[in-house]
Formats: sequence, C-alpha cells, structure tokens
Amino acid sequence: MQFDRPATANPIDNLKVVGQPIHRIDGQLKTTGTAMYAYEWHDPNMRYAYGYPVGAAIAKGRIKSMDVSAAKTAPGVLAVVTTLDVGELEKGKFNTAKLFGGDEIQHYHQAIAVVVAETFEQARAAAALVKVDYSEEKGAFDLGQAKDSAVKPDETQQPDTAAGDFDSAFSSAPITLDATYTTPDQSHAMMEPHASIAAWTGDELTVWTSSQMIDWWRSDLATTLGIDKEKIHLMSPFIGGGFGGKLFLRADAVLAVVGARAAKRPVKVALPRPFLMNNTTHRPATIQRIRIGSERDGKITAIAHESWSGDQPGGQLETAVNQTRLLYAGANRMTAMRLATLHLPEGNAMRAPGEAPGLMALEIAIDEVAEKVGIDPVQFRIINDTQVDPEKPQRPFSQRNLIGCLKLGAERFGWSERGRPGSKRDGNWLVGMGVAAAFRNNLVLPSGARVKLDREGVVTVETDMTDIGTGSYTIIAQTAAEMMGVPIEKVAVQLGDSRFPVSAGSGGQFGANSSTSGVYAACVKLRGAIAKKLGFNSEDSVFENGEVRSGNRSVPLAEAVGPDGLVGEDTIKWGEITETHQQSTFGAHFVEVGVDVATGESRIRRMLAVCAAGRILNPITARSQVIGAMTMGAGGALSEELAVDTRRGFFANHDLASYEVPVHADIPHQEVIFLDETDPMSSPMKAKGVGELGLCGVAAAIANAVYNATGVRVRHYPLTLDKLIGGLPDVA
Repeated sequence: MQFDRPATANPIDNLKVVGQPIHRIDGQLKTTGTAMYAYEWHDPNMRYAYGYPVGAAIAKGRIKSMDVSAAKTAPGVLAVVTTLDVGELEKGKFNTAKLFGGDEIQHYHQAIAVVVAETFEQARAAAALVKVDYSEEKGAFDLGQAKDSAVKPDETQQPDTAAGDFDSAFSSAPITLDATYTTPDQSHAMMEPHASIAAWTGDELTVWTSSQMIDWWRSDLATTLGIDKEKIHLMSPFIGGGFGGKLFLRADAVLAVVGARAAKRPVKVALPRPFLMNNTTHRPATIQRIRIGSERDGKITAIAHESWSGDQPGGQLETAVNQTRLLYAGANRMTAMRLATLHLPEGNAMRAPGEAPGLMALEIAIDEVAEKVGIDPVQFRIINDTQVDPEKPQRPFSQRNLIGCLKLGAERFGWSERGRPGSKRDGNWLVGMGVAAAFRNNLVLPSGARVKLDREGVVTVETDMTDIGTGSYTIIAQTAAEMMGVPIEKVAVQLGDSRFPVSAGSGGQFGANSSTSGVYAACVKLRGAIAKKLGFNSEDSVFENGEVRSGNRSVPLAEAVGPDGLVGEDTIKWGEITETHQQSTFGAHFVEVGVDVATGESRIRRMLAVCAAGRILNPITARSQVIGAMTMGAGGALSEELAVDTRRGFFANHDLASYEVPVHADIPHQEVIFLDETDPMSSPMKAKGVGELGLCGVAAAIANAVYNATGVRVRHYPLTLDKLIGGLPDVA
C-alpha cells in the first residue's frame, strides 16, 4: 500500500478497539515470568554452553599477542575464540566501530575473545586467565580539548542551514543572549543486558537475541560473518528495554555465533554490566552555543544554534540542533554541527537522539531570553510559535498545537502561582516551577505484516516488529481487531521473528505508527480477499461483530474463509506527502522542584506533560511511554553522567551502582494529558509517535524550575548540588 495522500474516513475511525484503554495482551506473560527474553530461551533438547567475553584493557592500539593456554585448560572450558583467530571481519552497515575480528583496538572493552564453558561461572573464571600484550597508542578522549579540531560533516549527511542574515539581525537586536551549554555522555542503562543465544544446524544459524530492529541485525550479522542472510533465523519476541542501544547489531550476538561454531554447541552470551557502558553505544556529550536576538516585545529576530560532539573515526554527529530548525519563528537563523574524533566507545542513538540533548540547551536559552525581555516564559514561547517550517516558509506543518499544550499545561499546573526566582520557601526548601516545550519529528518507515484468518474466526498477525516494553503487541492486536471487526480476544499477535514480513522495527518514535499502518495495509488485503470469495463488493463490505456484511447479506467470518482460511499480506510505503508537509509532534513539560537551602539537594515535587501527537492508539500504553520518558528526563537533568577517564579513555562509572539513574523515591506524581488530535497526513492510523516526545524538554523544564527556586542558573548538566551550593542564600 502506498500512502501518498491524506487519509480519509476508514475503519480505524470507528474506535471500538483502537484508542481504547486496553491492558497489555502480553501483560500476563510478563508478570508471571513466562515471557522468554533472549538469555532465558530454553529448549530441553539443547545442551547449552555459556560464553563470557574478554574486553580490551586499552582504548587505542593493537594486540601484539594473546596467551589463551591457561584459559583453554581451565575446568569446563569447551573453546576459546580470539579476535586474532577470526581475523578481519567485514563491518556491518550500522556499526561505526567493529564488533570483533583483527588486531586493532578502537575503544576500551572492545571484544577481543570469548571463552565458552559448561557453566557461566567456569567461562567467567577462565576468561580472567587470558593474557594480552598490547601496543598502546595515544588517543583523544576529551571533547573540550578536541572541540577546536572538530570538522564539518559531509554536506550529504548534516549540512549547515541558514535563512536571512543572522549576523546582522543578532548584532542589531535590542535583547541578546550568547551562552554555552554542555550535556554529558549518557548510557542507555536498560534493565535487560545485551544477550544472545546462537545455535548452528549445518550451515544454518539460529539466533535468539535482544534486538529492536530484526532485519537490520540480520543483514549486518550476515555481512559480518560473510554468509547468506537467508541462512540466518533471528528471533527477539521480548526485549527488556533498549532506548536505542539495541537498534544495531552488537558484540553479544557475534560472540555467541563464533563461540557456538567453535564449541559445536548452542552458546549463551550476556554482556556483563560494565560492558554495556564501554563495549556498546552511548549518547555522546555535546557542547552547544546558542545565540538569540529578540525585539523588546518578545519576538525572536535572530536565532543560531551550534553544536559539537565526538565519535569514533567515521562516526555520527549528535544532531542537537535539529529542533532549533523547526521549533520557533524568526526570520534570521543558522544552525551548524561539528564532529570531533574521539577514541571513546561508539556514540550512537539513544532515546530521542538530537532533540533530547538539543532541547536540554535550547529550552534553557529560551527561558533566559524571556527573562531578559521581561515576559513570562510560557507566553514568550506562544509569541514565537510558527505554523510553517521557519527555514522553508512555503512548507506548513501537517498539525501543530504547541500553543494548546502550553496553555492547557499552564492552567492545569497552576502556573500563575509561580513566583520570582528565589522567592518561595517551604521550610528548608526553596520551591520553583519550570516549563519547556517538547518537540520530536514524526518519522515513518516502510512496514510489512501478514494477517491470517482461520476457520475458528481467529485473526493472527505476523510481523518482525518488536516490543521493547512499548505495547507493540497490544496496539497491533487493536488494529487488527478494529479492521476485521472482531474482539481483541480473537486476535493473536506474533512478533520479533525474521521469518515474518519486515517491519519498521522499534526506534526513532516510528515504531507504533509505522507498524500498525503495515497491519492496516495487510488487513485491507485480507478484507478484499474475503469479500472476493463471498462475491461481495469490497468497497461497501462492513466487518463487525465477527461478521462481514454487504447489503442485506451477512456471513460469520469463520464461515466466510472456509476450512483453509485466508491470508492478507502487504507493506505500507510512504509517498511524497512526508516531504510536502513537516510532520512533527509537540508538547509542554511543567515541573515543580524543591532545593534544600543548606545542601543544594534538588527534589522533583510534581511533573506534568501535555502532548499533541496525533491519534493515541492506546492511552494506557502511551501514558506508560511518556511517564517512563519523563523519568529518564529527570535522570538526565539531575544525576546521569558517564564519567570519562581522560587519561585511559573509558567510562569509569560503568555499572548501575555508580551510573545513577532515578529510583522510585526520586519520582513523584506524574500527570500526562493527550490532546484530542488526529493527523490524516501522518498515516492511515492518523497517529504519530509519542515515546520520545515525552523525554524531549524534560531536563530543561527541571533546570528552569531549579533556577526559579534558587536564582542560580546552571548551564552544564547534570544539575548536581556542587553547581548550586555556592549561589544559594545564607541558611540563616
């Protein structure tokens, strides 16, 4: 199905199942512990062995030699495979740093060997016996020091943008801001580690893994191993969190595969927690300079955003200026990004890449200008709203209700009670409120599905779409139930299997809208096949209450398909409509904090998110996504930071004891409001993504609230107490 014009009325609009607060259909499996995650997959006919990785002890250089003799003779050891044994392997399309193979070391904890043994403990003990002799080279590990050597990216990837004459407009503006903000390296820190099980049957390979993107992994694994993609069967039915860290093939899968081949046994590999920080990917640190010029009435006349980030040679930018190109009006503007070469572990996608760290800076800057002008920060954002792409005014937004989010949020949060900075006290606590706009582009990818209807009237959906805790199983079931006119109890959903049609996968906030649209397309095919078999006109056929009806004739679906059942399969593809109109999601975050006047400890008191993100397919699962994102934003504001050892080139706090994510005591009441909105230009579902929108802007809202509470402006995350305490009023 080609989606190339706005959606008109369709069966989804009935909203008998779609849009309803239906509890997760996979919830019982998860709460009873019967949902099998990657490392838990078990076949009683298989004798599993266990692999344990060995990581490089240097950040840059080469391996001169490896002594694995002691490891090979250790109790229970079945095989030891080193990076020197396999030699150079081709790197997958989506990997910046190599995962395994060859003697070059590109970053600390890069996998250099896997030890396979009868038990996990035996493999771990033997891995400690591997001796490595390195030739170490000097690396670059400090973004601040590398900033001046950062380069302009290829114009085909992330070109600079400009409109009007920024320099002249900024220099002549009566109100100006020129400030620098920094965000640190951050870790996905998901609950489930990267884990895989690999089993060979002749030259055919089966891998159970934790992957957000089945087809991407399968393709890159085939490339890495140099084998036919069709000989790889990859499964990932349940994922215990990913946040972008499982978008791309990782070392656990490669190590399990080479270990299984050497041991001639199915092998399980789970990366130890320190490997998750240093062996896999992370959100790169940024240095961001923002300049804004404004008239005295609050209208922005000039806005510029420049960002510097670092990555491995050949790596990717952290696209922190993306939202500034679209969020606020202003005729004179420019954005630019530069990439420095760093030899830290690979930087790559983490929930809302670009907008999440970009809004951490931009939305503080907006507050700072509002204060200089003397306008309330909510009103300042409303004044500078735009209904068209500011860089391309001829290109309107398909839907944009940022103003509605800000106004409703301010009313519900009691924004009118906000006082001057440092003016409100509650005992020892300084109390303040903060706001930030939320923005994330609405991305879509082609997505396929197969829908079967059997003689019992059961609808089965098959797609390689994944569920990372987002509710994919449920919204896909709701879509099929709505389209086929059956209760959700009559729908079975099978996900995460490479034998199924290729879907969009989970990432970039594109998963829900794209995958349900693929199911919609497949159901249209199935509805057509049923109508044709019955001799009905497919245009006026109605599917409801387990029946198909045309005119005065009605047939139960179970009878309509006959003993062999019927199948519909299709892929949604996107036409030029995604180019003619800017498709984005919007929101507003409001936060109240308390800061201890003596210690500088910051505590969040309450949080509100108002989201405009098209049709909400399931308010329960959507709310879950947003409150989880708000929690991640709280961590990004107050505690999360990968501490870089700039001498040795690794993240020193590489576990959940020292990389501090929020816990229950850190998160108070969270309220989420979804505006009643549909976007016919987005998809047949008229929906958009929401899981990353809930993160975008949260950290800045907290930073702005801390400023309102204390009068201390912090531009460098996280907002730890040492950055506040010197500016707090005397306790007395």
